[in-house]
Order: sequence, then structure tokens, then C-alpha cells
Amino acid sequence: MVESEHPYRGKALFELSDRVAHDDDAATKVAMLSRLTSLRRARLFDRVSLAWSAIIALLAAETEHSRSSAYEAFSALDIEEQRDMLDYLEVTAIEEAHPRIA
Repeated sequence: MVESEHPYRGKALFELSDRVAHDDDAATKVAMLSRLTSLRRARLFDRVSLAWSAIIALLAAETEHSRSSAYEAFSALDIEEQRDMLDYLEVTAIEEAHPRIA
């Protein structure tokens, strides 16, 4: 659903993201999905894309696998997008980011 640009792709991504703390396969899939151009262009609000939300979910899960997946997904963003995301997260390096998802 997410890959096909279905209208509910955001909801599907969020549901998958909810599982990353307990499911390495879900974390791997979320990281792969964050690389899709459609998710990098789809904005949740302001400058935050669905791809960013995927990376933030991986960081927030705080597992070794989810964080390493987040770092890889982050490195796949272009340099300008990386800078914007670091600014949004208020950190100077992605490894410093420890977002909380309520």
C-alpha cells in the first residue's frame, strides 16, 4: 500500500512504524520505504515528509537495529534534506537525536 502511493499510505506507514521497537523486519521495511521518492515528497506538515517520519520512528524505537536502520535511511537523503532534518530535530548529528513519539 505504501509503495503504490495509495491514499492511505501514511496510515499504513504509521502502523508499520508502531512495530519497529519489537520487530526488526518492520524496522528494515520502514527504512527501505523512507527511501521512496513519493514518501520524500509527501509532506505531513511544513517541511516534515513521510520519509522523515519514518526515520524519526526508527530513532524513537531506540533499538540497535532500528537506530542503525535510521542512520542508513538518513544517509540516503540528499545533503540539504539532511541539514533540514537535523535542524528540525535540533541536533548537529543524527546520532544525537532521541525523539519521543507520544
